[in-house]
Amino acid sequence: MRFIHLSDLHIGKQLHHYSLLEEQRAMLQQVVEHVKKEKPEAVLIAGDIYDTPVPSAEAISVFDEFLTELDGLKQQLTICLIAGNHDSARRLDYAREILAKHAIHIVGMPPLLQEERVKTVSLQDAYGEVMFYLLPFVKPAYLKKIFPEESLSFSDAVRRLLEREDIDVTKRNVLVSHQFFAGGGEVPVTSDSEVHVVGGIDNVDVGVLEVFDYAALGHIHRSQKIGSEKNYYCGTIFPYSISEAEDEKTIILVELGEKGVEPVITRLPLRLPRRVRKLRGTIEEILALTMGEVCHDYVSITLTDEVEASRPRELLEKNYDHILEIKIDNARTRKLLELGDIETENLAPYEAFCNFFLELNGREMTEVEDTLLKEVLQEGGDME
Repeated sequence: MRFIHLSDLHIGKQLHHYSLLEEQRAMLQQVVEHVKKEKPEAVLIAGDIYDTPVPSAEAISVFDEFLTELDGLKQQLTICLIAGNHDSARRLDYAREILAKHAIHIVGMPPLLQEERVKTVSLQDAYGEVMFYLLPFVKPAYLKKIFPEESLSFSDAVRRLLEREDIDVTKRNVLVSHQFFAGGGEVPVTSDSEVHVVGGIDNVDVGVLEVFDYAALGHIHRSQKIGSEKNYYCGTIFPYSISEAEDEKTIILVELGEKGVEPVITRLPLRLPRRVRKLRGTIEEILALTMGEVCHDYVSITLTDEVEASRPRELLEKNYDHILEIKIDNARTRKLLELGDIETENLAPYEAFCNFFLELNGREMTEVEDTLLKEVLQEGGDME
């Protein structure tokens, strides 16, 4: 049994206010090309289809085009997708019964009632049956009607739901899940584009995955295994933060042989239509990198000039048309960071800002700037 695993499409997401819809459309087209070439039996999408619970019409159109292309391929293909924490589970469930007739299985909500069970899809190959368990993002609060007497953690919620399934371990079983799995001394490597929960209260013990022959995981934006060679986060299809600038984006092709044999994992590369890059140097060095051409990549620029240029963004935009941010790292800014360690609790807001302005600009405020500051502080009730 061969299937492709992807997740965290986050269609509609912006990168520092730049729309990524065209990049996402291009990346999904590459997924379609991989499916054409590899001819898997299934495609698994492990949650966060959209970036927001109420996606734009344009974002919905991009995903609709993707599903339509997959459905139109002249090959036997089953598509399984679940909701992630960014999706509206109810919206994603729309028309699921009709789509199931086209072998597109969508699960937005986990079981909510005693009589409900985790959605399963059964496929056959030369070694027999493979059971795909489709478990969308779960919060303990969702399960109050199933476990009314219990106070569940995130880990308990996933474990108890799976225990109710009475999984036949003599068969090959695959889980599609969107949670933060950790444990056994391992914690996934995350990126800045993810939502972090303080204290790890949303962690799910990776031990619950032991009964599965492969776990197709979503939620973490960097591709990696967790716990064993059969549990994988495939990561995002595009860098969604500057922290992912050096990441190689891939999707995962899984070949599941007979029961008891480790799955064969192959990473299928995705070519970025526009890279996310970090650049560091003086403004002259940064400008020289493009050799007179216009660079269309998304760039985070750190300038190291000791004498700062006037209006550096205007200068840089002549050579870089997708600037994400410009940071300054020189002796002055490092001094400011050191000053940040000094306690300022006893300073009034006006005095604190005057000191900050002086350190930042190397001069006192003008009369106009001073008047404007006082007006702002008075409106906020912070002016003594």
